[in-house]
Amino acid sequence: MRIYYLNFNYLIRRAITVLLALLFILLLFKVVQYNLFKPAISNFDPIYQGSTDQKKIALTCNVVWGEEYIPGMLEVLKKNNVSMTFFMGGKWVEDFPELTKEIAKNHELGNHSYSHPHPTFISKSENISEIKQTDEAVYKITKVRTRLYAPPYGEFNKTVLQAAGESGYRTILWSIDTIDWERPAPDTIVKRVTGKAHNGAIVLMHPTDPTVKALPSIIAALKGKGYQLTTVSDVLGIK
Repeated sequence: MRIYYLNFNYLIRRAITVLLALLFILLLFKVVQYNLFKPAISNFDPIYQGSTDQKKIALTCNVVWGEEYIPGMLEVLKKNNVSMTFFMGGKWVEDFPELTKEIAKNHELGNHSYSHPHPTFISKSENISEIKQTDEAVYKITKVRTRLYAPPYGEFNKTVLQAAGESGYRTILWSIDTIDWERPAPDTIVKRVTGKAHNGAIVLMHPTDPTVKALPSIIAALKGKGYQLTTVSDVLGIK
């Protein structure tokens, strides 16, 4: 009986040793797999939000119409000392150079294509042309180069992402949509933003009358929650 007892303990110890060795090998494999084979983040990946480490939110505005509301937006932003990101349509920039200059004084300029086509319906070369035309239009008027691209209608596929990435742009989408192009009541826009506020959020807006009316309340509410309102580049940590 004594010999059997000793052998039984020996088998248990061996089994535990083998199990621990297998678990160590599995853990080591996972660490190597994570560090060597994880997909790299590149300019080709669409971005929906910025870092969640800091209490920052980026307000954005896509500009291809609504020029009559831009001055009101700029006035509210200046009064509240807020800088945001305006994604500019190239044709609009050429039609409204002075307004473009006013926007560029205190805000970040992004790229929203030249003629606002459905980007998934055109070729990669056509998408690249739309981006480059807009960049040139913005640079001619403001001497600022755009490096962030918001595709029209928020549409993208592999072709669109490749066109932006190969042109040196990051494709920017959003994590909070005001849907203000439907012209809802200002209170509705405020609730859509404040109800989904989170660290690193990118908020999509357009120049509309209810947006201008909602903007002071949005700014006050978000600041009241401790958020810093800033640009897309800032929430992404891009210098």
